[in-house]
Amino acid sequence: MKIITPIMDTNVKCTSIKNIITILVPLLVLSFCPMHAQEQPNNIKNEDKMQWFKDAKLGIFIHWGLYAVSGIDESWSFFNGYISHEDYLKQTSGFSAKNYDPASWARLIKESGAKYSVITSKHHDGFALWNSKYGHFNAVKSSAAKKDVLSPFVKELRKNNLKVGIYYSLPDWSYGDYTHFLRDSMRYKISGSPKRWNTFLNYYQGQLKELSNTYNPDLYWFDGDWEHSAAEWEAPKVRQMLLDKNPNTILNSRLKGHGDYATPEQGMPITRPKDKYWELCMTMNNSWGFQKNDHDYKTIDQIIGIFTDVIGNGGNLLLDIGPKADGSIPAEQVSILKDLGQWTSKHKEAIYATISGIPKEHFYGPTTLSKDKKTLYLFVKGNPNGEVVVRGLKNKINRIWVVGNGTKLSHKVVGKVYWSHYPGITYVGLPDHVLDEHMTVLALLLDGEVDLYREDGAVIESN
Repeated sequence: MKIITPIMDTNVKCTSIKNIITILVPLLVLSFCPMHAQEQPNNIKNEDKMQWFKDAKLGIFIHWGLYAVSGIDESWSFFNGYISHEDYLKQTSGFSAKNYDPASWARLIKESGAKYSVITSKHHDGFALWNSKYGHFNAVKSSAAKKDVLSPFVKELRKNNLKVGIYYSLPDWSYGDYTHFLRDSMRYKISGSPKRWNTFLNYYQGQLKELSNTYNPDLYWFDGDWEHSAAEWEAPKVRQMLLDKNPNTILNSRLKGHGDYATPEQGMPITRPKDKYWELCMTMNNSWGFQKNDHDYKTIDQIIGIFTDVIGNGGNLLLDIGPKADGSIPAEQVSILKDLGQWTSKHKEAIYATISGIPKEHFYGPTTLSKDKKTLYLFVKGNPNGEVVVRGLKNKINRIWVVGNGTKLSHKVVGKVYWSHYPGITYVGLPDHVLDEHMTVLALLLDGEVDLYREDGAVIESN
């Protein structure tokens, strides 16, 4: 590791070893601190490379693998003992991909309004979708499909100007030289078999080099890092390896603290996350991969509601689909993506390239802001019975319109008095005939950057 050499002022005389230590020690500590090493690259450049992700708002997650054959939990089914590993592997004969049409997948994803997609190149079971030179457990060598199913999809994403995200599981529970196998058993411990662990490190890092060199992903979505420490995974080395290939590539947080953004799973954060960049990954029903008995799908209104809550809090939604073993996408999932696409297309000005909105106490619903903070977007759930309310808005409103049809709306301010800084309550008239069937969006053009009253009110002292 490179040692940082302090730049000394020639006018300053260090008269003792103590003075030298006082200057050097903090610099040495910083140079060896992993977290500092993460932050050390130019912050402006980091913000630049994250900008597309920040603006994208919506991505589509794809869980596709052997587990789709029998409709069982991906990898976890044998790890937790619900099925034997031997029986789990029998699904290779049913992974045919005979109806796989990567071009239609990409078109559907684009139609949904998503700007990127993340596909499981290899889950914890170790089954790879591409023809990896490392090992033989992949779609080409070990399944009925007998073909690389990752490469054509990546190609179609690029054709449609969609960003490419690749999911990669750090653990490989089927690999003979990996430590963990079943929940209640391990093959070995690293301390007792360092050579075996090095064999695995070469294997998994070799696969990552393949993915990097072949596909040059815009984003890596790691998973499974909980089984080992950052040092054991060699996380700093892996991060640097991927960035050396493409300095603009993005890594999620599941590389033991060496990623670029946080990734909460399934549970929508109740309060606004502190992370500058974050993404909620969520299923349409209750399963990541295809399960033919899981028909508990969220409604399109529920998905739009969750999506707007996410973007209102400054995050992205990574919405999951689980194709069948033959490569077809379940009809329910196709329908949801198409309905979502109609809504996102209509309301795109309030979604993409916006920033998080105003605190929830000012408007009882999700909000976003234009980047210049001069247009406030209100996401109105249901029928508000003729009006919506914004509290504590100090700005003058120059214009209000319904996003998607341009209808101009009127408003009035109630409760504003000359002796108080309190700006009053803004009531926006919203007639029924302009309501969207899923969620209505209003745009408020302000006279400057949004300015909110955040005080406790006042008592009249003279009149």
